[in-house]
Amino acid sequence: MNANPSPSWDPVRDVRELLAFPFMVHALEAATIVAVLAGVVGWYMVLRRESFAGHTLSMMAFPGAAGAALAGLPAALGYYVACAAGALAIGGTRRRETRSGGGESATIGAVQAAGLAAGFLFLSLDRSVLSGLEDVLFGTIVGITRAQVVTLLIVAAVAVAAVVFAARPLLFATLDPAGAQARGVPVRALDVGFMLLLGLAVAATSQITGVLLVFALLVAPAATAQTLTARPGLGLALSVAIALAVAWVGLGLAYFSIYPVGFFTTSLAFAAYVAARLARAGLDRRARRA
Repeated sequence: MNANPSPSWDPVRDVRELLAFPFMVHALEAATIVAVLAGVVGWYMVLRRESFAGHTLSMMAFPGAAGAALAGLPAALGYYVACAAGALAIGGTRRRETRSGGGESATIGAVQAAGLAAGFLFLSLDRSVLSGLEDVLFGTIVGITRAQVVTLLIVAAVAVAAVVFAARPLLFATLDPAGAQARGVPVRALDVGFMLLLGLAVAATSQITGVLLVFALLVAPAATAQTLTARPGLGLALSVAIALAVAWVGLGLAYFSIYPVGFFTTSLAFAAYVAARLARAGLDRRARRA
């Protein structure tokens, strides 16, 4: 491996150099899986206005990783257990009629506070957790193994299949919860189920972007897609495509620089969102003039 890799004017050569190393192949595979998962689940999360819940679940990955390290277990297992537990705590205690009110915000905030308290407790019990804290917070491209890729693929396949299976009732319950409930749609079960899927998506995404930058793939691509179109099918496709582009380009830039992958994925995702907002504003002005 080149100690100081630098990009050239030949993109084909650069791609071949990236694919020459197993750790980059694993990273690209994992990023692809996570981008698809984040694009699908994130689109529903933004539409349901549950970004605060997603942020709280990303914080749960921190005590999960710290607790797993304390117990001598893989950090990935801690991610999934803590995020799933947080998702069930949020989804199991919420009431549909207060989903947009202060009651739910207080519950989510309480879950976040409890998670952070547990994380700090685990750190105080085992300071060795700090040696890998930067990777937990900001992600890494060099530590992804084949076993992690397979685990991510299984989790993503289950989560995406569940979303596809429940796509129509979930969309109905999101846009018109009262009407969906009157039609016999199990709104509460969909709420809890989606929150659990969101927890799994956050746990998977955190392994690539890190806990603090999870929104780079989970929120920004979905928000960008919904800025460009209100059509569900096209919006979902755009969300996945933008997440894939951000993940792939971010990994490539990180390989050829000294900066972490989280910096590039976050910057690219934010740039895409700003560009979409500017484009939408321009189209709206043109429509008003017409």
